[in-house]
Amino acid sequence: MISSEVRDLLIDKMSIVSQPGKKDICIVGPINLPVQLEQEVVHFHWYTWLVLEESISKAEILDSLVAYDLASLQQSSVLVYGDIKNAENALVRMHSICHTGDIFGSKRCDCGYQLTQSMKMIVENKCGAIFYIANHEGRGIGLFSKSLAYLLQQEGYDTVEANHLLGFNDDSRSYEEAIRVIQSLRSKPVTLITNNPKKLAALKEAGLTADEHIPLWGGETDFNKFYLETKVRKSGHIAEKETISTLI
Repeated sequence: MISSEVRDLLIDKMSIVSQPGKKDICIVGPINLPVQLEQEVVHFHWYTWLVLEESISKAEILDSLVAYDLASLQQSSVLVYGDIKNAENALVRMHSICHTGDIFGSKRCDCGYQLTQSMKMIVENKCGAIFYIANHEGRGIGLFSKSLAYLLQQEGYDTVEANHLLGFNDDSRSYEEAIRVIQSLRSKPVTLITNNPKKLAALKEAGLTADEHIPLWGGETDFNKFYLETKVRKSGHIAEKETISTLI
């Protein structure tokens, strides 16, 4: 049993977001997180969140923590830099978890590159947030299914075809939880870091207050060139040359 002193300390850093007809979300933070970004240590504010299966109090969440077996599941989090509530211009990256690219440095995708570059862009902008969304692996099909899709890609199928052959949609990701969390942290519009205008439109339709998007290209290798080309041909991403002209 958690002591009353420890419970009070933790409850002070917890908040519950409620919305009619939807499950409550418990948000924990801010937590100071010093991050080594190239030659500099940058201090971010880190938040995590948990979707609650039933409406319970913060104290009840803490008392049930051991029984949840959260290590067998995945939780999402958000890394915040600067005054996210009041800053006029905040950059936001909705980053889908990529076990192979983000952790192992795989060159089959550009995910690891985009994650690091987004952090740099946000620090340079003096304000922003990176959502690391845990149930987005393989565009929402999960790590095990993604490994099967990779086997198909090794046989010449592109990433969209591989997902379809396994019975999945091209993209099964949902951003509802992330939008509810950013709305709890900020009411002003944000600028989304993404190469996909369709993603911005979908997020705005789902309730994200966003003015525009900033493309992010780079990290191309011989191993991911076909993957990046498929994003442009089939997933609506703008081409790199258009990105360059947009930023000039």
